Amino acid sequence: MKASGGIKHEILRWLRISDEPTVKVYRGYVHEQKVVVFGHVLRRSPMPRQKYRQNFWVNSLSLLRLFMMRPVSGATVKVNGIQKDVRFTTEKDGFFRLEWTSDEPVAPGWHPVKVDLITENLGPEKPVATGEGEVYCSYSTQYGFVSDIDDTFLISHSANLRKRIHVMLTENAHSRDPFDDVVKHYQLLARAGTDASAPNPFFYVSSSEWNLYDYILTFCEKNDMPDGIYLLSQIKRFREVWKTGQNKHVTKFARIVRVLEAFPEMKFVLLGDDTQEDPNIYTSLVQHFPNQICCVYLRRVHKENEARTQGFVDQIVAGGVPCCYFKDSAEAIRHSARIGLVEKSEVKEE
Repeated sequence: MKASGGIKHEILRWLRISDEPTVKVYRGYVHEQKVVVFGHVLRRSPMPRQKYRQNFWVNSLSLLRLFMMRPVSGATVKVNGIQKDVRFTTEKDGFFRLEWTSDEPVAPGWHPVKVDLITENLGPEKPVATGEGEVYCSYSTQYGFVSDIDDTFLISHSANLRKRIHVMLTENAHSRDPFDDVVKHYQLLARAGTDASAPNPFFYVSSSEWNLYDYILTFCEKNDMPDGIYLLSQIKRFREVWKTGQNKHVTKFARIVRVLEAFPEMKFVLLGDDTQEDPNIYTSLVQHFPNQICCVYLRRVHKENEARTQGFVDQIVAGGVPCCYFKDSAEAIRHSARIGLVEKSEVKEE
């Protein structure tokens, strides 16, 4: 038995996979002094990638490692470093969501947060593991932005599962490409009605799984996308790799609703594409929140979906909300200038 355990440990070490309890804390947010933190408890998880090189086998293995996770259900987590006893028992997939109201006003910007995994035997003073993350308290800005990820700013081929899997296996977070001018557009939107010292908040809501959190975060940081909060889909196991990005989209609708309800004073802009269900979801959101959503952007990616998408675009416009169904981000930038979202002086009209 020891030999078997030793071999297993060596294989995991070679794969750079931790077999120790891990608390994975994602970026959370603050609204009206209520702090929201979420994450996963895992008993097996991949270690962060350290080097990036363009090699098929290295990239494939690195991607597959992200799905070699084993979540822990029924585990107790507790917020570290605050007097309130804020705890949560993890769900079936190891997910937790902690919420509490801060006794002191929270300043705008990013703030560190820690979450402990505790047991009744050791007590909260001796956590089994501790995870670190951040929460974002938005500035008092007029706008907030909700953006999809795949095929909205990250070229992903979501409409073709074979191509999507191929690009994920052969590329990495450093070699993947954003669409032309999309970074410029998002940077302009981050300053819409404000400036770089008090940027608008971004919420990246995707059907991609939490397995890809570090991958997506690394891509966004490398390409200078605006900092934001990531709200992804339920974690998948290794046997489900081929289903990546194919989650039920009703949960995406619910995640966006939660954001809109948390920030009722903000006007939101929705950004998505026509490869999956963004047009349908965004049309429903406009119908439910007509006074809160001020514009919708949909990237034209999948030709077979153009007629269907145009029907949703017509519904959004009929509801009194501007909608830009565009092929290139330069077109979306010009639209943002025309409706006053961004400064015209920063945009070249063609």
